[in-house]
Amino acid sequence: MRTESAGAGGRAEPTPPLSREIVLDQRLPEPLVTRRVEIRRITIAPGYAAGLHVHNGPVFGSVEAGSAVYQIEGEAKTVLTPGDVFYEPEGVRIARFDAQEDGVTFLGYFLLTDGMDAELVFPGA
Repeated sequence: MRTESAGAGGRAEPTPPLSREIVLDQRLPEPLVTRRVEIRRITIAPGYAAGLHVHNGPVFGSVEAGSAVYQIEGEAKTVLTPGDVFYEPEGVRIARFDAQEDGVTFLGYFLLTDGMDAELVFPGA
């Protein structure tokens, strides 16, 4: 099946059957020999605040459903909604990842080196 859309001058132009869009191109602060990537589907209940936390490796994520307030300590907060992507740098304090009234479900991609397991630390404020 081929769909078409009106182009310049009203002519119908084919709609491409495939498109690609870069939604995040994040440079890591230093090279990382990634041995494996652990992908977790994480669901946070409505109104639950995950709290200040730090990861032992870089984490990338994409929101599937719901919304959350995301904030790296010292930076502006952002509200993430379905389709949004985010990056939590290794060793950086994540001040907020707070589910909103609809809760949030996201995929977290944990980049791991040889022999490493994903760890989450909740330091004191």
